[in-house]
Amino acid sequence: MASKPPDRTSKRSASPARAGATPRYGVARVLSKLGVCSRSQGELLVRAGRVRVNSRLVDDPESPVDAVRDRISVDGAAVGVVEKTYFVLNKPRGYVTSASDERGRDTVYALLQEALPAANSSWIAPVGRLDKASEGLLLFTNDTAWAARLTDPATHVDKTYHVQVDRLVDADLIAALVAGVAAGEEHLSAKSVRELRRGEKNSWLEIVLDEGRNRQIRRLLSAFDIAVLRLVRVAIGPLVLGELGKGQVRALTPQEVAALRGANR
Repeated sequence: MASKPPDRTSKRSASPARAGATPRYGVARVLSKLGVCSRSQGELLVRAGRVRVNSRLVDDPESPVDAVRDRISVDGAAVGVVEKTYFVLNKPRGYVTSASDERGRDTVYALLQEALPAANSSWIAPVGRLDKASEGLLLFTNDTAWAARLTDPATHVDKTYHVQVDRLVDADLIAALVAGVAAGEEHLSAKSVRELRRGEKNSWLEIVLDEGRNRQIRRLLSAFDIAVLRLVRVAIGPLVLGELGKGQVRALTPQEVAALRGANR
């Protein structure tokens, strides 16, 4: 007797249901997507036995959950979608971009706590970083998808810096900075460079980057034996620092949030 071909009807009929299902992600990632905490903080909460899904204790941060259908709680409190918040800080020199510092240095979160005591109930994180010696525009949000898009190298969102250097520049040097230089396995360059003003022994440059590499401007200038005296980020995409004072924080307007969401799309 010929063997009966396998019945694939059931698999085909199940496909539409799967296609319409809400994606399932690890519970730590879902906590981050909901704006409750960072993904790493979510992992710590799960491993500490503080997270339940549908009343069941979970101990694996990668345990898959459905953010829409599953009931998630932390320390017994139900978790829902947290209101998305967006802030800009004018970071002064001397502050590190982290929540805490093992060396006891001042962090940008000290400035946030002073300016936004009511916002401490919701988790917010920096969008990218500025090193301790750098100043200027630094964004914070609990909208992880919005932040990921701004920091994704593929989106090429412009970031504009005003940089004081320890020499007088000329056209050849500006062209060389745009052409770039090899640094190990990386190629460091600027999207554009122009001189803003000059003194007797130093110049201020406007440098625009459309990618984010660690200490990119400092490393690029160092390759040409140029020291950075000051480095101030003055714009990200269409958002400019403007008149916001050093150490001051303000909420972004809905129009600014939307403009950054659509920047260089």
